[in-house]
Amino acid sequence: MVYGIKRGLYSNEAGVGSAPNASASADVTHPAKQGLVQTISVYIDTMLLCTATALMCLCSGVENSAEAAGAPYVQNAVSTVFGGFGPVFITVAMVLFAFTTLIGNLYYVDNALAYLNKKRPPSKKFMRFFYIACVIVIFVGALAPMDLAWNMADITMGGMTLINIPCCVILSGVAIKALRDFEKQKKKRLNPTFKAKDIGLDDSRLSFWK
Repeated sequence: MVYGIKRGLYSNEAGVGSAPNASASADVTHPAKQGLVQTISVYIDTMLLCTATALMCLCSGVENSAEAAGAPYVQNAVSTVFGGFGPVFITVAMVLFAFTTLIGNLYYVDNALAYLNKKRPPSKKFMRFFYIACVIVIFVGALAPMDLAWNMADITMGGMTLINIPCCVILSGVAIKALRDFEKQKKKRLNPTFKAKDIGLDDSRLSFWK
């Protein structure tokens, strides 16, 4: 494997780097395909959903305060239009988002632990202990003051970003070559397929894309 490149080759360029594990599991014929999907998902999440939520709150006329910040603020804003149904809808949506996010993050961790354990799944005893620790962290996070929870989230996400940026710089040359290879094949009206040797990689050292 060269420079840690596997199926998630091009997804290093999207977001802060929390989703390459999931992207690398996608079964696509060219890594640029999944990379482009990842960039679209970041756009939808940040530019559309977050912006729509902010505009909804600002247009509702509800004032933000320390007592009603975060989710309560959004609930109060929605209730100005949907009445009592608004807060219930926001609560259900948050529970579903939290659950799916938790499952996704556990998948990331499972992959990372297997990689650190020389590509072998950790023992059942270790994973049982790990899942118990995760449950404890979830309860602590749910009970912690909102400011503390968000500050911890910002610190950990910032740390991940600081790790990911050098990786993006290191892989940027390979990623750009992969994108150009993808675009070249699209111009020929082909279904792009990726082979490492086409962009100068030694395929004998790769696990995928030979």
